[in-house]
Amino acid sequence: MKTRKIPMRSCVVTREKYPKGELLRIVRTPEGEVKIDEIGKMNGKGAYIKKDIQVLEKAIKSKVLERALEVKIPNDIYEVIRCMIN
Repeated sequence: MKTRKIPMRSCVVTREKYPKGELLRIVRTPEGEVKIDEIGKMNGKGAYIKKDIQVLEKAIKSKVLERALEVKIPNDIYEVIRCMIN
């Protein structure tokens, strides 16, 4: 039986590679909205962050997600991400 290849993605904050399931995908849709992609197939420009509160805090402080997605991210999106991580 063949072993399945596990897709690896890079966290935009830590720059480390992790299996796709350990990361959270944030998407800027073609309409310019910022959404959290739970299934990993949403259209738009995506950025992955590790499911860790310290990584999220570093992303907020350094605005690395905003640079990666090229859009201002509202605070309520960060709160939703914080709730999903906990």
